Amino acid sequence: MFEIRCYHYDPAKFDDYKKWAIDEAAPFLKANLNVVGFWLDNGNAIELTGSDPAPQKHGAANVTWIINWDSKEHRAKGFKEVFEGEGWQDIWSRHPDADGYLQMEARFAEEV
Repeated sequence: MFEIRCYHYDPAKFDDYKKWAIDEAAPFLKANLNVVGFWLDNGNAIELTGSDPAPQKHGAANVTWIINWDSKEHRAKGFKEVFEGEGWQDIWSRHPDADGYLQMEARFAEEV
């Protein structure tokens, strides 16, 4: 099972977030979870197509990362262990602005 996490982080605060994510968050998450990838917006315009290409209120997500889990139960246990642990709490204490998340979504997918 893959968990796809998409964040719409405040663009006015994104440079500070990006530095924190690159220097602290992503390395820790990759070392402690089965992270498939961690992507940050690079400033290029999105390509919005389809039969109803209406932009979302906050635009496209500017942070996306994917975690591979064995099951929902494994995810619940893994989240608790990693995000309640001292290592993450230390990294989170240096977050540039935890209120900068305008919208967050997590969805779950199976590989085909």
